[in-house]
Amino acid sequence: MNWQQGLKDYQDYLKIERGLSKNSIHNYTLDVEKLILFLNSNTIQENPIGIGRETVQQFIYEIAKVVNPRSQARIISGLKSFFNFLIFEDYRSDNPMDLIESPKVGRKLPDTLSEDEINNLIAAIDLSKDEGERNRAILETLYGCGLRVSELVSLQISDLYFEEDFIKVTGKGDKQRFVPISNINKKYIDIYKNEKRVHLKIQKGHEDILFLNRRGKQLTRAMVFTIIKQLAEKIELNKTISPHTFRHSFASHLLGNGADLRAIQQMLGHESITTTEIYVHLDRTKLSEVLNEYHPRKDKEEDKEEKNINLN
Repeated sequence: MNWQQGLKDYQDYLKIERGLSKNSIHNYTLDVEKLILFLNSNTIQENPIGIGRETVQQFIYEIAKVVNPRSQARIISGLKSFFNFLIFEDYRSDNPMDLIESPKVGRKLPDTLSEDEINNLIAAIDLSKDEGERNRAILETLYGCGLRVSELVSLQISDLYFEEDFIKVTGKGDKQRFVPISNINKKYIDIYKNEKRVHLKIQKGHEDILFLNRRGKQLTRAMVFTIIKQLAEKIELNKTISPHTFRHSFASHLLGNGADLRAIQQMLGHESITTTEIYVHLDRTKLSEVLNEYHPRKDKEEDKEEKNINLN
């Protein structure tokens, strides 16, 4: 087996057996391609079945010189997955990555935006331009529904259940969920859809896609990043933000206003509540306030103290 065949079989496995999205498969592929590039650059003639621990250790050592610990951990995880696949398919009996430890990295949370900052970004959109209403609807949907950028660009008109106040979202692994949508969000989507989108020359195969570029094709993830970056520069926002910042702000603001963590988990499409707990940073002061206000023993202790004072 050569590397090209091994990588092709691995991609098929990720798609069919594990049901991963195109973006996830692309990321796993990049991890293996980095190893292949290292082997080719150093004229190392080892195939996926025969490559040994010393070679992959050398690769990780070289990679560590040029990438940060987080990226290094990502590559190690991806390669472990690839060699585990080869073991699963009986091509190998061992994983050369087994004794290689990932660097310790903290879970870095992205910046959040305040309500004022979100309002300022939306207000900075030039509605006199053809794409203005589209961009406003995009930001309102990212923040109003907490979508991933990949979920946003693949959103279809047939996914809009406005009478029921829901939209259908296709997330990671093509798993679908229903997310509530507010009246203000529906209003701006309708303005874009009924007043701007209808005038586009829509390309074949893109008729049902909600957010389109000026050529009538599905908007790319990169374009959404660019829209947000330009707006941030326009208002001189001193934060590094991305579409994911709106998703994080959506969850943080809901939690801060008293929303249930399980409800947020369902809206975000997280399989595990642990992911939501890590993803949504908590204000420790607010946690203390919640404990003091709602813990049942608080009242008992206060009553006891009040009785003691009365007796004295």
